Amino acid sequence: MPESGTIENDFLSKATAAIEENLSNEQFGVSELAHEMGMSRSNLLRKVKKLTNLSASQFIRQIRLEASMELLKETSLTTSEISYRVGFGSTSYFIKCFRDHYGYPPGEAKNKASAEEEPVPEELPKKKRSLVWLWAIILVVITANIIYLIVGPMAEKPKTQEKSIAVLPFINDSNDSTNVYIINGVMESILNNLQNIQHLRVISRTSVEKYRQHPELISEIAKELNVTYVVEGSGQKIGDHIRLNVQLIEADGDKHLWAEQYNRQTKDIFSLQNEIAKNIAEKIEVIITPEEQKRIDKVPTRNLVAYDYFLKAQEYFHKGTGEGLKKALPLFQKAVEHDPTFARAYADIAIAYYYLDISQTEKQYGAEINENADKALLYDSQLPQSLMAKALFYMHSREYKLAEPYLLKALEYHPNSAMVINLLSDFYSTYSPNAEKYLEYALKGAQLDIAANDSVTASFIFLHISNAFIQSGFVDEAAKYINQSLAYHPDNLYSQYVKAYIQYARNPDLQKLRTRLIAVLKKDTSRLDVLQEVGKICYYQRDYESAYRYYQPFIAAKEKYHLAIFPGEDAKIGLVLAQVGQTEKSAEYLQKYKAFAEGDQSIYKHLSLAMYYAYENQTTKAIEQLKLFSEQQDYYYWVILFLKIDPLLDNMKDHPEVRKLLHTIDINFQKHHREMKASLEEKGVI
Repeated sequence: MPESGTIENDFLSKATAAIEENLSNEQFGVSELAHEMGMSRSNLLRKVKKLTNLSASQFIRQIRLEASMELLKETSLTTSEISYRVGFGSTSYFIKCFRDHYGYPPGEAKNKASAEEEPVPEELPKKKRSLVWLWAIILVVITANIIYLIVGPMAEKPKTQEKSIAVLPFINDSNDSTNVYIINGVMESILNNLQNIQHLRVISRTSVEKYRQHPELISEIAKELNVTYVVEGSGQKIGDHIRLNVQLIEADGDKHLWAEQYNRQTKDIFSLQNEIAKNIAEKIEVIITPEEQKRIDKVPTRNLVAYDYFLKAQEYFHKGTGEGLKKALPLFQKAVEHDPTFARAYADIAIAYYYLDISQTEKQYGAEINENADKALLYDSQLPQSLMAKALFYMHSREYKLAEPYLLKALEYHPNSAMVINLLSDFYSTYSPNAEKYLEYALKGAQLDIAANDSVTASFIFLHISNAFIQSGFVDEAAKYINQSLAYHPDNLYSQYVKAYIQYARNPDLQKLRTRLIAVLKKDTSRLDVLQEVGKICYYQRDYESAYRYYQPFIAAKEKYHLAIFPGEDAKIGLVLAQVGQTEKSAEYLQKYKAFAEGDQSIYKHLSLAMYYAYENQTTKAIEQLKLFSEQQDYYYWVILFLKIDPLLDNMKDHPEVRKLLHTIDINFQKHHREMKASLEEKGVI
């Protein structure tokens, strides 16, 4: 994604956050927003108008109305109560604005939400929250056609497992709000300790975070999260003492199983966290193995000053934004300065550097990632974050085969970690393609992250599952989940263009696909991923002039900002450039494509080289590589849908051996699809 687009997204994210922080303040208007953004009123007006086609006051009102919609759907507050919560001094004016925006009054919001199974995407203002858009940017970079998914709820609830629990955000009872990071840290440590237990499903922090600001009845929370137990608590830090009140509730009947009040010195924080986790496990009678007990009892550091810096860093680290990661790093560094053996801090430093570097063509932090990952492993080789950090280093350096065992070992030690599971899902989607494992981990990640903090992230989880299904040829299942994705967030452009491809799988009509993708692009013409998708379809149609028009801004942005995105598309771009007379630039892109193919460690290496040699009229080499690829089975459905119509094969598409190999590739896919279908049916997935 181009730097300008990133800046624009950051601007909108910051502006949205400022409005949301002052949501109930009726007096917060254009002047106040300009002050928060550190810019003049006139510059703010121009910037907002350019990016949203709205006036600044309209933009503020839109954010307030979107917040009101969430409250209407998620709470039982009255229309009058909600109008004041979102900064409308007059209920009647709020109702008028709501009706103008949504087409119906607030009182009908819940009925409309339940009635609309598949909302039609509308031209709504973009709500680009920093966490969501950071991951969107990252995932445009690291996948060819799809995002990395972050976490979200399931609309259709899976069957409740026998032992499942959610640890809700603890309430900070301290008068000093700066102590909130300590209470958050205690809550997360208890959650992490419980996640070590294999026979207990533990909902992720991301999924429970929504309940910090939007409290609901425990029974409602348990139903939404599909858990049998809920932990809630509160605490405060007074001097060198921590006071905690913790209770365990059984969802069925809202039954209080256990409650305890703790008053401990700060130096005892680790034993306190471990004791609470073990008490909870004992009360719900879950089995803890000796190995799991050992991991729960492990103390991350003996240095309380180091741990304090670590907890402060975690508050920024969990924001998931580039700015948050940059603020977290010096605090992590302070932590390891005070404790040079602090494995978890080293691991998080490595992870932060990885995500800061992920979208850069010229990587800056490889040495830092490796050095800190190695230190983390040195001081704790069984810490899941240490193993993840080393895996990310190997992914950073494109040594994917070396990354896999570290990810699998991290999951073994931390079987409930949504982060590890989602990394494995992305790993088998992008770096070491394996359709069945991709789907397995995508579904498993959704089960752990069963209710994310907003509908936007929910939409991304369903998108990820839909993509996993379509890549394996399960068109009906893919359509089901993509519709759920769009039901949560109709403005999700990723889901919109993936849906266009799913529709193409049902009815292979390139012109209809092109029309649908252009409709998506019109909603945000700066989207490089959609630009190259439209260019690619024009390329398949042999409409090279049109393909060049769409590829041109994509090429310009890649080169200007040194973006390492979609390297597998360089051969298509090279062919298009040749067709429009840019022979020198065409040769440059084809050579880049060849270098990419030769360095590819996935099963697609032989297919990529076959396409290159086919275009270069090196028939013998092309057939040799195509034959090697035809011996595979576990490749994506897009190969079946588009390989036979790819212009790169035009020079040899009528060659008898090539036709035979293409048929073999199709047969192998269908065979693997049937085997996978039988396996998934046996597991009850489909």
